Amino acid sequence: MSFEFFISKRLLLFNAQGIKVSKPILRIAVISISLSIVVNLITLAIVTGFQNEIRQKVTGYSAPIILTKAGSSSIIECEPIKSSDQIASYLLGVKGIQNINAVAYKPGLIQSSKYIDTLRLISKKDTIIEKQEVLGIVMKGVEATYNWEFISKNLREGRIPNLKTAKPIDEILVSKKIASLLNLHLNQEVSLFFVKEKPIMRKFKIVGIFDTGFEDYDKKMIFCDIRHIQKLNDWGVNTSLSIDDTLYQNRLIIRIDVAGNAENLSFDWGQGPDKYKGKAILPNFTDTTLRVVTYQFDKPKGKLIPVDTSSITLRKKDRNSLIQLNDENELTKIASNDSGTEYDILLNNGAINVTIKDGKGTWQEYIAGYEIQLNNWDDHAKIEKIISNQLEMKPTKNGELVEIKSILQEEQDLFNWLSFLDINVGIIITLMIIIGIINMGSALLVMIIVRTNFIGILKAMGATNWSIRKIFIFQASHLILKGMLIGNVIGLALCYLQSTFGIIKLDPSVYYLSQVPIELTFTHWLMLNVLSFMVCAGALLIPSVIISRISPIKSIKFD
Repeated sequence: MSFEFFISKRLLLFNAQGIKVSKPILRIAVISISLSIVVNLITLAIVTGFQNEIRQKVTGYSAPIILTKAGSSSIIECEPIKSSDQIASYLLGVKGIQNINAVAYKPGLIQSSKYIDTLRLISKKDTIIEKQEVLGIVMKGVEATYNWEFISKNLREGRIPNLKTAKPIDEILVSKKIASLLNLHLNQEVSLFFVKEKPIMRKFKIVGIFDTGFEDYDKKMIFCDIRHIQKLNDWGVNTSLSIDDTLYQNRLIIRIDVAGNAENLSFDWGQGPDKYKGKAILPNFTDTTLRVVTYQFDKPKGKLIPVDTSSITLRKKDRNSLIQLNDENELTKIASNDSGTEYDILLNNGAINVTIKDGKGTWQEYIAGYEIQLNNWDDHAKIEKIISNQLEMKPTKNGELVEIKSILQEEQDLFNWLSFLDINVGIIITLMIIIGIINMGSALLVMIIVRTNFIGILKAMGATNWSIRKIFIFQASHLILKGMLIGNVIGLALCYLQSTFGIIKLDPSVYYLSQVPIELTFTHWLMLNVLSFMVCAGALLIPSVIISRISPIKSIKFD
C-alpha cells in the first residue's frame, strides 16, 4: 500500500476536522455525481432503446438493404425484375447476410363490412344510416420462404398464411389498426379494389391480425401471397384469346389480348411467328381448337423465345345454322360460368360453344426486388458496398441493371430524425459530467482548506506537493465512486422498472411506440461509468494545484 493511499484512507475514517463546513458540501458533491450517473444512464438507455426499436420495426416491415431495378425511386413503385437464382445464390453467399426475400407491392383500397351508424340531425332527431368505409392500403406480396419472425412476434390473433400451395391462396394478414378502423374481424372475407386498365375487385380472407405499434406502417400495410401481386401488376407477358362482338365480312374475328410487357412480340397461329394479333374464321367452320404461341425477342440471346401459349375451342351445334346479330348488330353471348372462360354465341338455329384457356404467362417470374436481411445491423454499410460493387451497373443474364439501396435512403427522414437523438445524448451527458466536475472541484477545494494545517505538517515533514495532491485526489475519487455506486443502483433500478412494467406510456401516432423503450448493454454501461470516473478524477488535478502554494509555516498557524 502506497504512503499516499494509506494517509487518504486514514483521513476518510477521521472526519472531526472541519466537519461542520465540509460535510454538507461533500454530500452535495456525492449527490451531484449520483444524479449525473442516473440521468446519463436513463438517457442512454432510452435513446438506444428508441433507436433500436424504431430500426427493428422499419427493417421488420422492409429490410436493411434492398435490391431493385436501376432507376427506381421506391420498391413500392418500381419496374419489375426477373427473379434470378444467380443473384439469390450470390447474395446468400455474402458473409453477414442472414436471408433474402423476394417481394412485390400493389397499392389498393380495402372495404369495410357494412355497419349501422346513428347521426344526430340539426332537428335533434336521430337517424340511422348504413355505412361502409374504405381505406387506402399497400399490399405486400411475399413468398412461402418469407421470414415471418417480426410479424410472428407481433401477431395478436390468428396465424401466418400458408403460402406453400400450388395455386395463389386468398389469405391475408392485416394490422390491428386497420381492423379497428374498418371494423374487421378474424376469418372475415373482405373486398379489395385495385386500379388496372379497369378497376378490379378481389376477395381475401383475414387469417391473422398483428400489432407492431408502428402506426405509419400498421395503418397501410397488408401481407399476402406474392402470386396475387405479380398477376395484378401485369408483369411479364400474359395472353388470352377472345372473339370480337362484331363480324368482319361475315366472319368471326379471334384476337389475342396481351397484358403486361407487349414489346417485341410475335404470334404463331400455326404457320410460324408473325405480327398479326387476329385471325378470321369462316362461317362454315368445323369444330376446332386454335392454339397460339406467343414469342418475345430476347435481346441478350438474340433470338425469339416462347413466353406463353393460349387457346380457344369452338363447337358448333348445327353446322348449317347462320350467325345472327342482335338489334345493335352485335353477337349475342351468353356466359356459362362466372370467370367468362366459357360462353355460347347464339345462332339462328343453335349456338357456338366457346371455351377459352388463357396462357399461364410469365408473371410469376417477375418481382419488385429482394429484401436483404442481415445478421448485424452495424454491418449494413460494409455489406451494401460489397454487393453494390459486385452487382450494380452489370447486366444480369436477363439483360437487366439492378440497384442496391439502403433503408437509410428509403426512410431518410426517419433515420435523420433518429440520428439527431445522438446529438441530444452527447449534449446531456456532457452537461451532467460538467456539473459533476464543478461540484467535485468545489468539494476538493473545501477538503484542502479545512486540512490546511495537516498539509503544512506534511510539507514540514518532507512530503512533496505531488504526494499531498495524490492524497486528496484519492479522497475525492472515493467520493466519486460512492456517488457513482448510488447513481448506478438508482438508475439501473429505474431502467428495470420501465423495461419490465412499461410505466411511462407514449402516443404511438407521435412517437411510433406505445411506451418508453429501454435498452442498455453492458458495453454502454461500462463505457459511461469509466468515462465519468476518468473525466471527474482527471479534472481534480486542476484544483489540487492550490496545495503547491500553501506555505508550511503559515499553514501550521492557520486556523
